[in-house]
Amino acid sequence: MKKLLIALAMTTAAFAGPAAAAPKLKIGATVYGLNAEFMQIWTSALKQHPAVKSGDVEVTIFDGRYDALVQQEQFNTMITQKYDAIIFVPMDVEAGAAPVQAAHDAKIPVVGSNARVNSDLLTAYVGSNDVEAGELEGKAVLDKMGCKGNLVIIEGPIGQSGQIQRLEGNQKALKACPNVKVLEQQTANWSRAEAQKLMENWLTAHKGQINGVIGQNDEMALGAIEAIKAAGLNDKDFAIAGIDGVTDAINAVKTGDMASILQDANAQAQGSLDIAIKAVRPDYQPQSPIWKQYPSMGWADGTAKNYLVPWTPITTGNAEQLLEARSKL
Repeated sequence: MKKLLIALAMTTAAFAGPAAAAPKLKIGATVYGLNAEFMQIWTSALKQHPAVKSGDVEVTIFDGRYDALVQQEQFNTMITQKYDAIIFVPMDVEAGAAPVQAAHDAKIPVVGSNARVNSDLLTAYVGSNDVEAGELEGKAVLDKMGCKGNLVIIEGPIGQSGQIQRLEGNQKALKACPNVKVLEQQTANWSRAEAQKLMENWLTAHKGQINGVIGQNDEMALGAIEAIKAAGLNDKDFAIAGIDGVTDAINAVKTGDMASILQDANAQAQGSLDIAIKAVRPDYQPQSPIWKQYPSMGWADGTAKNYLVPWTPITTGNAEQLLEARSKL
């Protein structure tokens, strides 16, 4: 009888095996669009997160195709398929609220990243202060203009938080230079090609009158530069600034063609994923190195509502270092 009990115990232990590993988390990220480099960097950084590379987390990227309705359908898909958490880079600050509500009702945590949505139901937001960036780029343009002359503003998609908040920052900078006139202000939807067409039209309509260009992202500032060069003008005679620190912009800063500020897509993406995992696994500790890189963000045990990644002005002194870091993503 004793031998039988021992045999049964050994058999039970063999079937039990080692402690079961935690199930792989399924996390989705819907981003407003993947046509331009910045969001391509953001998604690449998300896939490079240590928890993804180790296989603990499976990440699926959804291209919102610059359409709030498309993003809403992507939320519906993730809710139906019972994703563990969602990371949201919204196209529209207002329209994004409805899908966040739907995920909340399904008890799926949503972490906002890069762009804001008008909802109190987000687990947290991981991004940067766009008002500050708009003011910094505005000041860069106005300083080069000597606080006099005329400029144009190329805006992001109307209704996206980046467009709204960067414009607020642009206007704060302009208050310090009351003699500067804004000749034109129009959206180019974060697009280099659209910005080039706008600038071509403005150079014709205001021949010899434009001294500065505020592009609310680098792609649009670079489009303006292409239009200026195509018109046979010297872009260095203009004060031009953008935001994001995409590769072409960093190189343009090196050659003195424009000013730019780095928006750290790597920190935004990986920070968002750490927060999303924490929302599902309360004992989780962050694995991304970005928390040591930016100690001012403060992990706060993953319970804070806002995590703001600092801006880094791009200079001829740090451009090569930034390009080297970019090559590793």
